[in-house]
Amino acid sequence: MRRTHSLIQVAVALLAEPDTRHWGYELSRQSGVRSGVLYPMLSKMLAEGWLTDGWEDPATITQKRPPRRYYELTDQGKLELAGMVRAAAADRRFTSLNLGWV
Repeated sequence: MRRTHSLIQVAVALLAEPDTRHWGYELSRQSGVRSGVLYPMLSKMLAEGWLTDGWEDPATITQKRPPRRYYELTDQGKLELAGMVRAAAADRRFTSLNLGWV
């Protein structure tokens, strides 16, 4: 995948809690990436084997809303995305993302 600002922002959001299930709206909010960019990116990550996905069990939902589709990082995804974020931290094109903590 091509390293873009959006990809790095989503990677940072995923890697903030690498062993947690994430859902789309939450990732969009945390990363600042709009859904029209986010969901195609998540599909590509699934195809690469960086994520697994699954649907929330409707029987466990207490609010009135549809089930959420959850995404979870694979071990390969953790390695690939962490490498991308480290490379972005050293790349001047990504200085606006404040990746100094990497």
